[in-house]
Amino acid sequence: MTNPTLLIELLTEELPPKALNSLGQHFAASVAEGLRKAQLTDGTADYTAYASPRRLAVQVRNVKAVQADLQVVKKGPAVASAMKDGVPTKALEGFARGAGADIAALKIIHDGKQDVYAYEYTQSGKALAELLDDIINQAVKKLPIPKVMRWGSSTHTFVRPVHKLTVLHGSDVVPAQVLGLESGRETLGHRFLSSGVVAIDSADSYAEQLKTQGRVVASFAERKETIQAALNQQAAALNATVAADEALLDEVTALVEWPVVLQAGFEEHFLQVPQECLILTMQQNQKYFPLLDAQGKLINRFLLVSNLETADPSHIISGNERVLRARLADAEFFYKQDQKATLESRLPKLAQVVYHNKIGSQAERIERLQSIAAHIAKALGADAATAERAARLAKADLVTEMVGEFPELQGTMGKYYARLDGETDIIAQAIEEHYQPRFAGDRLPESAIATAVALADKLETLVGIWGIGLIPTGDKDPYALRRAALGVLRMLMQYDVDVNALVAAVFDTFPHGLLNADTPAEVAEFMQARLAVLLQNDYPQDIVAAVLADKPGRLNDLAAKLQAVAAFKQLPEAAALAAANKRVQNLLKKADAELGAVNESLLQQAEERALFAAAQELQPQIQAALAAQDFQAALSQLAAIKPQVDAFFDGVMVMADDAAVKQNRLNLLNQLSAQFNAVADIALLGE
Repeated sequence: MTNPTLLIELLTEELPPKALNSLGQHFAASVAEGLRKAQLTDGTADYTAYASPRRLAVQVRNVKAVQADLQVVKKGPAVASAMKDGVPTKALEGFARGAGADIAALKIIHDGKQDVYAYEYTQSGKALAELLDDIINQAVKKLPIPKVMRWGSSTHTFVRPVHKLTVLHGSDVVPAQVLGLESGRETLGHRFLSSGVVAIDSADSYAEQLKTQGRVVASFAERKETIQAALNQQAAALNATVAADEALLDEVTALVEWPVVLQAGFEEHFLQVPQECLILTMQQNQKYFPLLDAQGKLINRFLLVSNLETADPSHIISGNERVLRARLADAEFFYKQDQKATLESRLPKLAQVVYHNKIGSQAERIERLQSIAAHIAKALGADAATAERAARLAKADLVTEMVGEFPELQGTMGKYYARLDGETDIIAQAIEEHYQPRFAGDRLPESAIATAVALADKLETLVGIWGIGLIPTGDKDPYALRRAALGVLRMLMQYDVDVNALVAAVFDTFPHGLLNADTPAEVAEFMQARLAVLLQNDYPQDIVAAVLADKPGRLNDLAAKLQAVAAFKQLPEAAALAAANKRVQNLLKKADAELGAVNESLLQQAEERALFAAAQELQPQIQAALAAQDFQAALSQLAAIKPQVDAFFDGVMVMADDAAVKQNRLNLLNQLSAQFNAVADIALLGE
């Protein structure tokens, strides 16, 4: 038989929009989990989360009114120690007293090890009303709220003041007390569109009643879908697309209870300002949705989401246009003011911008970036002078009016101002792209010049900040060194450059003694660890470990090696060869002399002569494959030698009594190990 649905709603003041969806999901999941643990639902609870600016709610289906009775067995002392000369010991008496039973009512059971006294009884199930206060209060306490507040004379705390508590099981109100509120069935709808109090008939009618009587779309997901569809529809009517990310859509969804999408516009002359400035102004300051034409250019129309539905929305539209006009005028003013000075002329101001008090100003940092970028450009086969110029101007836009207002535009405004100053397009593009990649999955710089400056920027930060002791620990990484390292690694996987050599070169640009002397080695180790994390997103851990076993400095062939090892692992001979390689490595560790060439005259047994011959035949094939960077071919060649390897270990005693014979056999295994590990340490496969 299906049990009624349970509804719980907290009616609040306006909740933080950026946290709303998370709060709603956490609250619903915690309530559902509490009901499951209390055995008020069968298995995983079936629930729906609701979250609007003024409410958090959850609907849980098939909730029992009373827990099922529970058969309880309390185990006591062992029979052997519970009686002495037929008289109960204090341990047995204490157990019976604690269980609230007579000793005669106890039973003897076997607990798997020994016979023990036990008290068996039926525990009556508790009613939903007895358990719900604690379930809801625990869900409230578990919410991810960074700051709480008190309201009125209440001592209770929550993210915002709470005014009503609705708790319904089916159509019945369940008595509950949460945050000083008594439960009922009344809630409030939209602040302006609702006619007043909405009395919820039943838990199942909650969403529909709020929609029809309260003019509230309670479901966050439904509101978001409604807004998205309306935005797309209106944009399509203008032959445009909406320029907005998921975060803006989520935030706007959290700001409205009855979304209405309206179209508005602004004066065309504002389009003279770089569109990134206008888009950021609209999205960040006003939560508007900019529109782009088929070429990706901003048009002077935009969409806004109102929380009001009126017969004539013209006053809403004109009001929003007026507010935006002032914002765009500010952006236009900043843009015109910035053009009065070149990027080059702004460089002295960077001496007043502190990068870090131990490392110096941005001006001092620019000196290092120029040197590093020129060095890297040479390694990448690009023009060092161009890279040096791009690095010199890369941070100049930090002291512009526009970037002062919108820090997110650093680099972007540098690109525009560089072009206005007459700098080449490759330099302008490098100024913008040197911040890339900003996050996991972000685009890499396109040109070698931009890559050189981006590498210089990230490596200088990484080495400098690490060198003064600000090493990432746990979840603390204030200078985003992990992100910088991943960016460096992603870029260097495109070029034949040694990352360790670059780290050493960057270290040398800092004043002698400023940084810890161990910094290059420590940063190189850190980079290897981050590289493993990066590669494990796409490959199994053992394959990554095998390829990174020799801590490669050059990363441009890693993808090919990883694919080759993955293919080798699928060969039927792979497991046996990996095991043989591990055995070889263990034997080589026992070598008590320097390993060298194999002396054929000391090969005594047929098995070792056969292995030597096979290895000699294999050597030029592996070398040719490696020269052609055909790593898969190099590894697949190893399959052919498996019979000789097996025969060798079956019939030959490596650690022979004759020292010369033993040394020669170790030399043979060392030669074999070099072939095994030419691409990767295959001994690590399967671990």
